[in-house]
Amino acid sequence: MAQNPTQKLEVLYFHATRRCPTCLAIEENTRKTLDTYFSDQLKNGAIKLTVINVDEAKNKAIAEKYEATGSALFLAKTTGGKESKTDLTDYAFSYARNSPDKFISGLKDKINELMK
Repeated sequence: MAQNPTQKLEVLYFHATRRCPTCLAIEENTRKTLDTYFSDQLKNGAIKLTVINVDEAKNKAIAEKYEATGSALFLAKTTGGKESKTDLTDYAFSYARNSPDKFISGLKDKINELMK
């Protein structure tokens, strides 16, 4: 896959201190997707995973930027200094726990689409 050096993709997973099984599955399956299909991009910095506890004061600004008050999953693509956000929270809650294969497949497809 051709890599645009000015293009970066950050996968942001927000969570509260207390986490339900679905919240844990979102993080686990997001990590699994990235480690399985995007390990080279993780190593070279083209893709970055950031896990953020919204209950910690130090994360207040970024949680507000993404309007995350609990579990949320976003893809933030930066190209030439411009950021665009994709909210996958509803998708993540629908599939991460009960249909992990569908979640992983959909997340992989969305990341591939954004990395073009």
